[in-house]
Amino acid sequence: MSNPMDPKPADEWFGQKIPAGASRDVNLAVSESYSSMTVNIQIHIRRAKEDGPVVFVTAALHGNEINGTGAIRRLIMDEDFHPLRGTLVLIPVLNLLAFDRHTRYLPDRRDLNRHFPGSAGGSLASRMAATIFNEIISRCDYGIDLHTASVRRTNYPTIRADLSDPGVCRIAKSFGSEIIINKNGPKGSLRREATRSGCPTFIMEGGEVWKVEPGIVETTVRGIKNVLRELDMLDGEPERPIYQLVINKSKWIRADRGGFLNFHVKPGDIIEKGQPLATNSTLLGREHDMLCAPFNAVVIGMTSLPAISPGEPICNLGKLPRGSKPSELMRKRLEEDGLEQRVSEELASNIFIVEPSEK
Repeated sequence: MSNPMDPKPADEWFGQKIPAGASRDVNLAVSESYSSMTVNIQIHIRRAKEDGPVVFVTAALHGNEINGTGAIRRLIMDEDFHPLRGTLVLIPVLNLLAFDRHTRYLPDRRDLNRHFPGSAGGSLASRMAATIFNEIISRCDYGIDLHTASVRRTNYPTIRADLSDPGVCRIAKSFGSEIIINKNGPKGSLRREATRSGCPTFIMEGGEVWKVEPGIVETTVRGIKNVLRELDMLDGEPERPIYQLVINKSKWIRADRGGFLNFHVKPGDIIEKGQPLATNSTLLGREHDMLCAPFNAVVIGMTSLPAISPGEPICNLGKLPRGSKPSELMRKRLEEDGLEQRVSEELASNIFIVEPSEK
């Protein structure tokens, strides 16, 4: 592995020369399989004719989260997509060992996204993280890391970002998501450690594992292009959402009893305090209780499995900023009837939603 402190020529990536205005598919060796086969990350480098920022976009850091893979592939295959300035580093699958097993984790059950910036002499995860960090992240000026919800959950498209960092704040807001969750990320995560090293990075989460969902892909592609416009790598102004909420507090609403759920909300809904979220009942339909919102909120994500046990998370609510009026936000969403509303409806197609019964 090369010394991360050694400057690397702008036109050289992993042994290949890529002149200004050219694109290349390249490989980066990050590990070996059980059979001693080299594990190569497949990367697409797209250089503009003019100098500018170097931006990485990664997906499948958790190997079963592949909505971002679909979005990056769409950009790579788009023959009309030509940045005017700078360099794009597009990585559809960052964690190939987990991707090949359709799982979140590496073969040793470690989470790669808790081991950055890594160690050349550490565990499998630490060694892979060190190679990725030294060979890719250290060469970039900005980063976007694409994720989904975890198993048996779905997320409305949201940005997770440390808005106290000016560089992160700039690109996170320009992505164009309605919802930004203001957090710095767990220790050892790619976005937190990349930002600490001087490469402002945020993550976008949307949809479910093991799927490439059309609305999530469209949202992601639009957002990436918005960031590139903000950085003057593409011409034009970023597309702005009808509203943008910064969420500083979120809460998972959990089941008090085991049972079977009827859902009353969908991902992306703006809801009022006291509004019914789900009704928990027996398998014969006898009601246990109704779960209601403890504050005005946006539905960030929710379980997609209606069978639950006590304590299991059901609905992830982001508390609306003070002064936000749910009725006004809902009206704006319905009047716009754009991509955001369509994505919310698409995500709800995997969840059985009914009107709450009146007592």
